[in-house]
Amino acid sequence: MHLIKLNVFTLALSGAICVSCGSNDSSGTDPKGATVELHAAFAAFDTDNTTIMLDGEEVIIESNGLPNHTSPYWSNTTTRTAIDPMGNTLTTPAAAVNHPLFVEPTVTSYKQMAPGNIDDFNGSYTLTVPAVPAKASRSSATGLGAIGIAVSGAMIYNDEEGPNVPLDGAAPSLDYNGAHTGPQSYHYHLEPVAWSKDDDNLIGIISDGFFLYGRKCTSTGTYPADLDASGGHTSTTKYSSDEEYHYHIQNELYLNKYYILFPGDYQGTANAIN
Repeated sequence: MHLIKLNVFTLALSGAICVSCGSNDSSGTDPKGATVELHAAFAAFDTDNTTIMLDGEEVIIESNGLPNHTSPYWSNTTTRTAIDPMGNTLTTPAAAVNHPLFVEPTVTSYKQMAPGNIDDFNGSYTLTVPAVPAKASRSSATGLGAIGIAVSGAMIYNDEEGPNVPLDGAAPSLDYNGAHTGPQSYHYHLEPVAWSKDDDNLIGIISDGFFLYGRKCTSTGTYPADLDASGGHTSTTKYSSDEEYHYHIQNELYLNKYYILFPGDYQGTANAIN
């Protein structure tokens, strides 16, 4: 097994990545001996919250599940309560001090916020994807729970809040990044404006191995007009001068003011995030 661990990212204009891993090589080999390169887009992932390794023809992404930006969901000195679907009162206790990344809620409120703080969900998440993903013969539906990993380190969820339960009712609990806590992690449902707002920035990677970008496309500088039902198309990107399939946040308003991250189906073969 030839593991190449990506700890330090330096993105050259040529698109090559230098990694600190004992050897100055960001490539591996597949079983047939062909060279497989680590995609340049992985340079955008937070190096404190994620570790990315190339293992032959696969990429292993490990995350602690924490975001690298501010949120009212970081631990803070305010106690809040919420009522679960069974009518139980859930209390999120106050911390002795505010977390350094804590900010007061703006688009949500203490009363509307979901139970739990980001600190409560510090865990370990691993996603293994093909270094060169391919579209499947047919699309497949996303499920509940994590469907991708954002460049911040936190998880990406779809547009449901429960089994066949649309996000609508939970939307008021989302912070300014379209994210909230529970049941397993702090996670995004909507466009995360901390690092992407109506632009072509990389959002993260979906569990089928394809990257998810913001609402605009680098290849045209505007909203892509050729997206499929999953918000995907083939073009050059911010990290590739060669055309490749990737997803975008679709430029379609949700509840008249939001943009859902990924409301469609997987176009590749989904891999578990454990």
